[in-house]
Amino acid sequence: MGMIKSKFLSFILLFPVIFVALLSGGCAGERDGEVKSRGNAVYTIADPTGDWGYPSPYGHYARGPGYVRMSFIFDTLVWKNQNEFVPALARDWSYDAGDNAYSFTLREDVKWHDGEQFDASDVVFTLNYIKNHPYNWVDGTLIKKVTMDGPFNVSIYLKEPYAPFLSNVAGTMPILPEHIYKNVENPSEFRGENALVGTGPFKLLDYSKEHGTYLYEANADYYGGKPAVDRLKFLKLSREMAAAALNQGEVNAAEVPPETVESLEAQGISILESPFQWNAKLIFNYKKAPFSQKKIRQAFAYAINRKAMVDIVLRGHGEAASPGILPPDSPWYNPDVNKYQFNVQKAMSLIEEAGYQKSQGRYVKDGEALNVEMLIAPRFSREAELLKEQLKQAGIQVNVRSLEAKTVDARVADWEFEVALSGHGGLGGDPEILNKVILGEGFNSARYTVNEELTQLLAQQLFQTEQNERERMVHQIQEIYAEDLPSLSLYYPLSYWGHTGLPDLYYTNGGLASGIPIPLNKLCFIQ
Repeated sequence: MGMIKSKFLSFILLFPVIFVALLSGGCAGERDGEVKSRGNAVYTIADPTGDWGYPSPYGHYARGPGYVRMSFIFDTLVWKNQNEFVPALARDWSYDAGDNAYSFTLREDVKWHDGEQFDASDVVFTLNYIKNHPYNWVDGTLIKKVTMDGPFNVSIYLKEPYAPFLSNVAGTMPILPEHIYKNVENPSEFRGENALVGTGPFKLLDYSKEHGTYLYEANADYYGGKPAVDRLKFLKLSREMAAAALNQGEVNAAEVPPETVESLEAQGISILESPFQWNAKLIFNYKKAPFSQKKIRQAFAYAINRKAMVDIVLRGHGEAASPGILPPDSPWYNPDVNKYQFNVQKAMSLIEEAGYQKSQGRYVKDGEALNVEMLIAPRFSREAELLKEQLKQAGIQVNVRSLEAKTVDARVADWEFEVALSGHGGLGGDPEILNKVILGEGFNSARYTVNEELTQLLAQQLFQTEQNERERMVHQIQEIYAEDLPSLSLYYPLSYWGHTGLPDLYYTNGGLASGIPIPLNKLCFIQ
């Protein structure tokens, strides 16, 4: 499985030549919603990054696109269609408040890809396995015990009430085959055919880390129905080239630049406009000067014209972000947090209150100029240049350093930075995302435990099942976070996906799994 078949490799190596020829000569035949390749229906999805890791539960890169690639192979207990939870490996479920336990009745007609029978023992095994082998997307410490109540019945007992259990555990944790993973001690390094034995609608045929390509084939025996396409393919292609490829019928789906939307629609391409589920943000290293001072972090917020960033960088296709993280289309959004309206004079006043003095157009303290290094991935180059100019007006010198995206993530994770420009999704789902991006251990998190009141509220909101009281807590969390500002959300972009209509793609309400804002729900590909 780790090796690429020769025919597929040849196709990938030849693709640039073939693609240019097709763009020059036009599309042979009419677009009918699917691309034909070697006689099979192949649904092709373009992705500007390409590689998102090995698509096993522990092998994929810890961002949304990596999870999505894995989700075509592995199933969860429950899933979401466009609007609500639906059965997956479990056909029904219930909650007993007295025991603080969820009980699931499992499907009896599910086979693993290797033909072995799926049953309750696999669920019990998986939820015990993540206690010893932590999974990035699910907190195994929430689980008190798991019991097998019959061959196809299982109960999950929690240590405390946990409001987002269905979305963030039952609807996110891929169930593992016990007969394979019981002998795996290092799942993140587990490779080969057995590592990709799931119950999902597709099986992996080929994966190339170098070329950023994935090729799946339909699981003809899928319990949820026959997949609508024979093969599913991801290939690396820039957003700009993806728009042309959609027009030529060479790909079926891709994220496209906003300026191409009108022309694509005129050519019969279906367009999806995203909700505000993603944010770009400045991450401050508050563990060392100058960002150890809250006033400096707040000065940055006042010095940055986020509305201008939306107008210039996004050409109006987005909205200035709330310093409380959650977007205005979230049902948990607090409209009353400090907005830090653009105010250069206020920014300079805060810098001076932090002990800096103006000298030759720049601020200096103890002989050190307020001069910071900003790490960015290449995709943020336009944002970085605008930020540099805006902050300069407030007397702050910024040196921009561009690194490969995964290197930026690694530097942030190791606290080897001053300020970094990054981003993440998940904002449209359950407000547990606040816990993950404020207290969590990952590179997407501020890892901010300095404010005891904030830390306690974040813990308590997860256990609060009364909606109004939880909303009050979530609003207060946003207010405190916006005040302390360990990172600053800059904007929520509107992104656009073009697709050829069949299957009909959609954005899942609340995002896939625990909130992934990508319109590639595997249910779209099931007949």
